[in-house]
Amino acid sequence: MFDTVEAFYRPDTVREALRLLQNGKNRARVVAGGTDLVVEGDRSIRVLIDITRAGLSYIRRKGKACVIGATTTMATIENSPAIRALAGGTLARAAATCGSVQIRNMATLGGNLANGSPAADTATPLLALDAEVVLADARGRRRIPLTEFYSGPRKTKTLIVEVAIPVPPRGARWSFQKLGRTEDDISLVNAAAGLQLDSKGRAKWVRIALGAVAPTPIRAVNAEKLLLGRKVDRSALAQVCDEVEREVRPITDVRASAEYRREMCRVLVRRALEECAAGTGCSL
Repeated sequence: MFDTVEAFYRPDTVREALRLLQNGKNRARVVAGGTDLVVEGDRSIRVLIDITRAGLSYIRRKGKACVIGATTTMATIENSPAIRALAGGTLARAAATCGSVQIRNMATLGGNLANGSPAADTATPLLALDAEVVLADARGRRRIPLTEFYSGPRKTKTLIVEVAIPVPPRGARWSFQKLGRTEDDISLVNAAAGLQLDSKGRAKWVRIALGAVAPTPIRAVNAEKLLLGRKVDRSALAQVCDEVEREVRPITDVRASAEYRREMCRVLVRRALEECAAGTGCSL
């Protein structure tokens, strides 16, 4: 695809990157690791804008939130003590599944989200963590929930600057589950869950997110509501999995059938919630 590229820029600031992006109109593309861009093979691209020198590679505290710069690599996230300590290390675990070691050394968090793939492995734990994305355009910067970020497969809004993760609920337990054809392949289905129980073993706070089973990564909101306030037992989990199956909209492609994906949603969500419950000392 690179034989069609006419110009390559490496700006030092986000402002300059945005100017170049605007000047390039629909034929310019932002790149960091480039692992998705190369596979996409879009021959309409004429301008590449490399933002790896724009100061967006970091993991740090901002107020009570943990913020991650858009060009931070999967390998950095995977190995970060701060991310491993956050929410049971669920985001670090997801980053560790993003392709081979070579891919993780190049692929970035912002790229994984901005690519808009419904199978993005970091999207599901970030949805479960109520993450927000900071976006930049000519008017400035704004923060929106990740749930509002996706508008369709491979269709996302403007330039991602950073991802902000609020402090998780105290005592919550977490799980990330992924099913792929091989260890390095993209997800056939992935799922993330967060669960907080009250003193009587009832679900006080619930998050369930799924990838590769709808046009975008999704929160299974109805399934979350179904479990909320209930004692977590086998009967409740069976009903939750039934609801998850109703909420997803998988497709058939070269990797798997829609029917298989739908069934695997049940399996992965059950595994995730069982792992969360086990972490609280709840036996099923």
